[in-house]
Amino acid sequence: MATKPRVTVLGAGIGGLTLALELHRSGIECVVLEAVPKLDALGVGINLLPHATRNLTRLGLQEALAAVAVTTRESAFFNRFGQLIAAEPAGRFAGYEWPQFSIHRGDLQQVLLGAVRDRLGPDAVRLGCRGVRVTQDETSATVHVEHPDGSVSAVGGDVVVGADGVHSVVRRQFHGDVAPRYTGYMMWRGTTVWPRFLTGASMVRAGWLATGKMVVYPIRDDVNDRGDQLVNWVAEVEAPIRDARDWNRPGLVDDFIGPFADWRFDWLDVPAMIRAADAVLEYPMVDQDPLGHWTEGRVTLLGDAAHPMVPRGSNGAAQAILDARVLAARLADTRDPGQALRAYEAERLPATSRVVLTNRTNPPDALLREVYDRTGDRPFERVGDVITPEEIRRFSEGYRSVAGFSHTALARP
Repeated sequence: MATKPRVTVLGAGIGGLTLALELHRSGIECVVLEAVPKLDALGVGINLLPHATRNLTRLGLQEALAAVAVTTRESAFFNRFGQLIAAEPAGRFAGYEWPQFSIHRGDLQQVLLGAVRDRLGPDAVRLGCRGVRVTQDETSATVHVEHPDGSVSAVGGDVVVGADGVHSVVRRQFHGDVAPRYTGYMMWRGTTVWPRFLTGASMVRAGWLATGKMVVYPIRDDVNDRGDQLVNWVAEVEAPIRDARDWNRPGLVDDFIGPFADWRFDWLDVPAMIRAADAVLEYPMVDQDPLGHWTEGRVTLLGDAAHPMVPRGSNGAAQAILDARVLAARLADTRDPGQALRAYEAERLPATSRVVLTNRTNPPDALLREVYDRTGDRPFERVGDVITPEEIRRFSEGYRSVAGFSHTALARP
């Protein structure tokens, strides 16, 4: 075997493309296989927290990301009556060395894809390659691929990484087809061209799940001659599960707008914003119990394939980015691929399991639940009579510590 292994990455999402860049930075040869024949800028918004942007900055991508994202200034929490509970600075405005970005998922993927093709070559990402199974022996691992024309092929290497998302073929092969765990809440998402609100770079969480919760933040600046923004919004409502996990399943406004019909605040008209969306997508709030292991010999998992989590806390993409850094580093550390994959798993599986379980119970928006419970879902006269600044700080700092982006954690090399 060569001094450094050859890696086959299954999936050209956020995790797979970041891994390709990390491997290249470490001098490790790789190829990325993607099922779809064309990578379009699909999806809606995500947030890149400082631990993620630190890694992407190491990869030389901060300037490209800043050009297409909104640099988040604050995270703000409101009740469903539009009353401010707390606002705290974000990213560099909170004293981090790295910014927080609110960005369209498609824009992030295109930045990563462009960097991979520029640095690794135009053939580093092979489209129309749907992995169907993985085989391995003592010296190699192989992905068996189906192509759009019905032909089949095999792509071999020293290591295979399943970065193929929540419907991972690799995860299913080694761990079976386990049904996701449903929280009882559906999520509807959309983007709307809308005038700036609050700071123009605020990430807002409002309401609570019992009566409807919203997350709202801008992801593109100056999208027209009026200086409007593209605003990402997420509505979470208790409802029976509607279908399997499909990030691109269309949704209907009338299925969920009821709880938000009177959310007309002096800083945002929520129902008007929802109805002005160019499209609406729906997705069940689901996750899966943490796995006991990710690695089988020369094959391992990364990102959503390894640790699908409830999309709360802005951490799904970030944890995939952190996975990529650690995996590349461990592969660069040793000539033994199996040892490298086991070391990667030993570091990242416990860390991501904590995030998965915390997202179920105490993500950062659990502050909204606390205020909801203490007020009995009624307006307050003064927020200080409901919750103290120290309690608010503990909610935020507790989640930052679990997710790995506390100031202390990011002060380490």
